[in-house]
Amino acid sequence: MTGQAAVSFHQRIYGDIERRVLNGELRPGDRIPSEHELMAVYGCSRMTVSKALTALAAAGMIERRRRAGSFVARPRIERTVMEIQDFAVEAARAGQSYAYRLLARRIERLAEAEGSAFPVPAGTEVLRLDGLHQIDGVVMALERRSVMLDAVPHARETDFTTTAPGRWLLQQVPWSDAVHVISADLADAATARLLGVDKGSALLVLDRETRQTALTITQVRLIHPAALYRFVGHFNPGNG
Repeated sequence: MTGQAAVSFHQRIYGDIERRVLNGELRPGDRIPSEHELMAVYGCSRMTVSKALTALAAAGMIERRRRAGSFVARPRIERTVMEIQDFAVEAARAGQSYAYRLLARRIERLAEAEGSAFPVPAGTEVLRLDGLHQIDGVVMALERRSVMLDAVPHARETDFTTTAPGRWLLQQVPWSDAVHVISADLADAATARLLGVDKGSALLVLDRETRQTALTITQVRLIHPAALYRFVGHFNPGNG
């Protein structure tokens, strides 16, 4: 096969898949034909197919997953860095369905102080809630939250089975201060299983603490698959 032919096949494969994605024939989450299937259809080498798929992935059009294949990429949710998010609102804006699933709930007293921005003293009674945020059936975040029961006593009796605690808190308790810390991580086996990604996949992690005057309301860690989320900040020279 000549170099020119290889380039031609690469462009054809890229263009054909791009067209099928853009016209809706292939939708977000749909599986792309395997490398062997594309080799048979186009009569070209695996190297040529891989080159086309790598270019599509670099353009953000598909996701390549080890041992699983290639899939049409889901649009990333973009949100302002300092925004207190509401997944249900984000989904509604995009015309998508939203669901929250509670994984674990327990009440305990802190054995030692917790939190970096607004440390909560040892002995404080907290409600621990672990849950999943899903948009159109896709897990967008694993949430691990602590609600301080001295600040929000009625959280003790609230059913968070399907009600997202973050949304409930936004509606129930006014807050005055918040600190966000964004970091990156790799998914361990348990986290990967909950998020529906491969072990070792890139994650975006948001740690947030909010309080009302001097009283901490909640501390939360939101763990996002990096392929589905990004944080954006807008600045101007006057912000120094």
